[in-house]
Amino acid sequence: MSLSLQYILWNPDLFAFHIGNFGVRWYSLCWCFALLSGYMLVQRLYRQQGINEKLFDPLFFYCFVGILVGARLGHCLFYEPGYFLSHPLEMILPMRQTPNGWVFTGYAGLASHGGTIGLTIALILYVKKTKLNIMRVLDNIAIATPACAFFIRMGNLMNSEIIGKPTDVPWAFVFERVDLLPRHPGQLYEALCYLLFLIIGYIIYHKCPQKVGSGFFFGFCLTTIFTARFLIEYTKEVQEAWEASMLFNMGQILSIPFILVGIYCMIKGKYSQRLAEKK
Repeated sequence: MSLSLQYILWNPDLFAFHIGNFGVRWYSLCWCFALLSGYMLVQRLYRQQGINEKLFDPLFFYCFVGILVGARLGHCLFYEPGYFLSHPLEMILPMRQTPNGWVFTGYAGLASHGGTIGLTIALILYVKKTKLNIMRVLDNIAIATPACAFFIRMGNLMNSEIIGKPTDVPWAFVFERVDLLPRHPGQLYEALCYLLFLIIGYIIYHKCPQKVGSGFFFGFCLTTIFTARFLIEYTKEVQEAWEASMLFNMGQILSIPFILVGIYCMIKGKYSQRLAEKK
């Protein structure tokens, strides 16, 4: 990174470090930090709440599989359904078929909305096995989720992907790997919002720990994260050309149901309270 007379020139090395011929990308490292931060924070919450340590052990597996599968299928079905429905193996395999054969690409395409859906389904399966209250589990995961989201968006920034629209604001980034236009750093906007939501959520938790199990933190997480996502989308380039003519892009459309569910849980809607832990 370097500073021009007005804008931030952004072209970091894609790799954080190399071990022999094997390189570890910043994006992969950020995903590892995301998973590690979520693991450590939720483990701490379980201990503070006196939940049996054995019930925590399978949680990471459920979350990892749910997020990865959901995020991958979400990207394939929400953003590129035409291509992936005709190439179904590429939804599952981290490879792409080219005229020269199969090429390893990693999972180049993960959608946060799909990851949220996948995580929710995984947690439903988890509580069926552990018999823990669903809202207590969702609240604990929700307290830690902004930390994971922060690291993932920082990975997007290091990859110079999900770039913003051209702008003349003095903090604009020139993503040299993409073009030489000054653009909104939409990834950084989101990352900073998520860091703020993490801090606010923890402050509320320490002042009102009794809210865990009510669905409040789950609602707070959905409402804040997806409201921020909805608004910041106005500063970002559309991910697919077919979104350009839409009033709201796909990211915004998919955010609306999550915002509504979040508000419903925060105001203690009747159906959410049926799932809440009885005090």
